[in-house]
Amino acid sequence: MLLRLLFVLLIALNIAVGAWLLLGQNDTHMHFATDPGVPKLRLLSELPTPPGSVAPAASSAVPTSAPATAAVAPAPANTALPPASPNALSYACMALGPFATQEDLRIARNVLGAQVLRTRARQEQATEVRSWWVHLPPAPSHAAALSLALQLGQKNIKDYFVVGAGDNQNTVSLGLFKDPANARKRRDEIAAAGFNAQLTERTETVPEYWLDLMPVDSKHFDWRSRIHDQAIGSHSTGCF
Repeated sequence: MLLRLLFVLLIALNIAVGAWLLLGQNDTHMHFATDPGVPKLRLLSELPTPPGSVAPAASSAVPTSAPATAAVAPAPANTALPPASPNALSYACMALGPFATQEDLRIARNVLGAQVLRTRARQEQATEVRSWWVHLPPAPSHAAALSLALQLGQKNIKDYFVVGAGDNQNTVSLGLFKDPANARKRRDEIAAAGFNAQLTERTETVPEYWLDLMPVDSKHFDWRSRIHDQAIGSHSTGCF
């Protein structure tokens, strides 16, 4: 009986000590968000107001009626630009050609040398008159063309033949000439004999070679002093 009473008292004592530790020691078990030794943060409203001081206003009014502006000095009405230096270099691209062969173009490029900043070779197709053809207009039939040829022979006109096929069928050809002066002379002889002789240019598509370049100084660039072929010309072109 005595042991049971001691056991009950011991339990009651433990309960009393636990309640005292839990409810009576709040400051001891309180956890702070700051490290030890660091003062707690406090709101300004919690601080005591020193005597003779005025509490700050909730918000500062900013005057909007007269905004501050920076004074800007007006630019002069007429600003004179500095004159260009007479020794200033000028840049403009040009094309030289046409050259008959790629070898002629290569030689010209090497001759110009350091007078140009950069060069570019290009090839174009051109239509060129190769010869001049003297002939009579096409006859309506092959028999009519042979009749015209017989009439030419009766006038002591030689060196002709009748075209028997192709685009110029039934045409009486009177000669193909490299020199236009000789072609015109032949045409005039046939016309003087009473025939309607015609002169037609014979063209052919041939390649042409051009050299595009940008001189170091376009104003003083004299390519004629280095390239003496009179068949070569020049014209301005877009830079590249």
